[in-house]
Amino acid sequence: MAEPTPRRHEPRLRPAPLIFEPAEAAADPEHFFDLESIEDPRALLARATELTQAFRAAADRAVEFQAIAAAQLADPRRFDRLTPADIAERAEWTEDYAKRMVEFGRDLMRGVDAEGRSPVDPV
Repeated sequence: MAEPTPRRHEPRLRPAPLIFEPAEAAADPEHFFDLESIEDPRALLARATELTQAFRAAADRAVEFQAIAAAQLADPRRFDRLTPADIAERAEWTEDYAKRMVEFGRDLMRGVDAEGRSPVDPV
């Protein structure tokens, strides 16, 4: 799994922009963000690295949103709350993973980072 996303007390890295691909280009299996057209290996490495970092950052952020959603769906105050098994089925996870994601989401909503520290407000 990718490295954890920085928490609120650390500045978030801004990934390279993911340039929109027209439908015609996306339909071509050899086409990938115009990388195939870059001839200079230095430029290709730089752009491919930017894309890798952007996709990792996007995946990390999406996991955080999954965790928050799982925590919200499991909230005992909701009349329509879901069990970890229900959440696991919807997200195609194991029940154990769903339980961990619910806890991770609760930590995120409380503002607690991976080491259990609350972020310091830099005001």
